[in-house]
Amino acid sequence: MSKESFSQAEKFLASTHEVFNQPPALENYNLYTSDVALQEAVRREGAGWAEDDISAFGALAGRSDIIELGFKANANKPEFHSHDRFGHRIDEVKYHDAYHQLMQIAVENGLHSSPWADPKPGAQVARAAKYYLHTQVEAAHGCPITMTFAAVPALQHQPDLAKLWVPKIIAPHYDGRNVPHSEKRGLTIGMAMTEKQGGSDVRANTTRAYAIDQQGPGQAYELVGHKWFVSAPMCDAFLVLAQTDNGVSCFLLPRWRPDGSKNPLQIQRLKNKMGNVANASSEAELRGALAWMVGEEGRGVRTIIEMVAMTRYDCMIGSSAGQRQAAVQALHHCHHRAAFGAKLDDQPLMQNVLADLALESEAAMTFTMRMARAMDNLHDEHEKLLTRIAVPVGKYWICKRSANHAYEAMECIGGSGVMEDCIMPRLYREAPINAIWEGSGNIQCLDVLRAISKQPEVLDAYFTEIKAARGGNKYLDRAVNRLQDAFADTSNMAYRARSIVDQLALTLQGALLVQHAPNNLSDAFCASRLGDQPHSNYGTLPQGIDVEALITRGFNQAE
Repeated sequence: MSKESFSQAEKFLASTHEVFNQPPALENYNLYTSDVALQEAVRREGAGWAEDDISAFGALAGRSDIIELGFKANANKPEFHSHDRFGHRIDEVKYHDAYHQLMQIAVENGLHSSPWADPKPGAQVARAAKYYLHTQVEAAHGCPITMTFAAVPALQHQPDLAKLWVPKIIAPHYDGRNVPHSEKRGLTIGMAMTEKQGGSDVRANTTRAYAIDQQGPGQAYELVGHKWFVSAPMCDAFLVLAQTDNGVSCFLLPRWRPDGSKNPLQIQRLKNKMGNVANASSEAELRGALAWMVGEEGRGVRTIIEMVAMTRYDCMIGSSAGQRQAAVQALHHCHHRAAFGAKLDDQPLMQNVLADLALESEAAMTFTMRMARAMDNLHDEHEKLLTRIAVPVGKYWICKRSANHAYEAMECIGGSGVMEDCIMPRLYREAPINAIWEGSGNIQCLDVLRAISKQPEVLDAYFTEIKAARGGNKYLDRAVNRLQDAFADTSNMAYRARSIVDQLALTLQGALLVQHAPNNLSDAFCASRLGDQPHSNYGTLPQGIDVEALITRGFNQAE
């Protein structure tokens, strides 16, 4: 090599290529104003008064520094410290500061309590919208937020305890210190139900409750036993199930005793989870832990079921949010990335996939926000009956659909979507969590059948709800007829439960979209999900659908 050619090569050694054809980072955008369907839902379902607040929160959730908190919280797992350096038992779980910042944002914006702290028409809808936006940033810290929110209806079964605890539970103050609740202005609440031998079968629990003095509601007990899942173990108190002589009962168990001593709720270890990493889940022993009975003795499942119903509803919000963020990531990437001579979102097959992802996401959100309106109006008999059947249906369907949805979005992004500096691996690992927690798919489906058996009016409420859409789409009308036939056949109902609940979910989503979404979107949903050829993989939408319109609606990138 000549000296001249060597120096020519040397000239380019420090710069081998220019980076181009890569999308800009998806940050510093407003998660609310870029979501046309969510804006419509907020107004339609009764929270138009909260739009300015929700929009401001959407801008906060889209800031680069807030998005980075989600990455940091998940890159730094919680650490368990059983004792301090002097040998005192402390049972402390230490979180990265990013987790505490996310918790503070959630609490200060009322995600843990706003419908209880300031009840008004549309309060549940406004809270659901903000929770939906915040969970797109980071899902794991939503667990203690949800449990705190859901604890209030359960505690109201014991007015004397509610009077003492609820004011601090609904207060807009987050305090993550490992100190007695008496030293805090705001509290978080967890729950501990399942045990090794029973899992979802909580009536098989062996933890025992022993009365300290008098027995019955509001009285003090000592609990002895174990808990297989104590999520967010740094909460200030927990709703716990334990056996008395009269059966499974519900108790409020604080982490600290009133005298400031450590209550013997002793953490054994933290769970090593595949997802939900920023939030700690633990196994714990109760070694005579002080607790107060909440509600009727022997009716603990009934008492805590209101909390469970609320947490299941929040699973719907969380999984809908996961679908939204996955779809947005795919839409953003394909809008800025070109291959084989054209932008990805201009290529027919990719358009089919992207439109399908956006369609699934909007259907999930629409179902979820309709349930928020129902939660706002539980004094109305129709709304109350509808929530009893539609919440387990939605929890089953939306949560179960999220894992494959996340994978398809990841595939749209390609190799870089698999890398840990992208949000997609976290969304993918998070997706199965809501489907399994708070009652897995089979539990939800059997709960639907149980609700119909005990209270047939819930099925009447369901068909009343979808009646408003009759005549709006031929595929929907056929689906309603098939569903009625499915219930007319009472044989092997438990065996067929998943098939029945699948139909309940899709038919309700179709009916809501026919009533509220643009015709091209509702027609696409009904043709693909309720039509002659069952929807299998994403990207199999029938011909004749305006996929470009669905993509544009899916993510307003010009906002």
